[in-house]
Amino acid sequence: MADWSSTHRLWEKWASNNVGSSGEPLKAALLLNYDPSSPSRLLSLMYGYHGEIGNEISRAFNVRHRAEQEGTDLKAVELNPFIDFVKRNNLQKEFFFIGPEQYLVTSIYEHWFCARCVNTQKPGGEGAIVMQIASHLLIGMYEGSIGAASRAMVAVDQLAWQLCRKSH
Repeated sequence: MADWSSTHRLWEKWASNNVGSSGEPLKAALLLNYDPSSPSRLLSLMYGYHGEIGNEISRAFNVRHRAEQEGTDLKAVELNPFIDFVKRNNLQKEFFFIGPEQYLVTSIYEHWFCARCVNTQKPGGEGAIVMQIASHLLIGMYEGSIGAASRAMVAVDQLAWQLCRKSH
């Protein structure tokens, strides 16, 4: 993956165009450092970004807003159960949580998987796309059904492509 400053610039540009409350494909996104061989307690959050709709996720993670950016700082320890879920690789046999939302994996591909929220109050539903990019996990959360999932996948794949291109 590219150096920190170029990754930061890519993230900021991508998040400002793809994560938000109205019209953007994602309601929240996270980019995590991820090493499957290290303990979950060593997890670090690189970037978190949410729009108005993602505020409930932020509250669930006890997010502290940084004055200098619109992103979020999440307490990595609160993501440990999710990272343990990914490491166990029992994707179709277990549920996982991101904040208060419980998800069930619906499709698995080589380096990514999709999940639907099973306890949402949203009429159109909610989902998440989780993609492993080198030593990072990218998590994109969206509201809606098939059309929203397609737009979310395009957005997540776009960042993954840009990050992979920078690393070569």
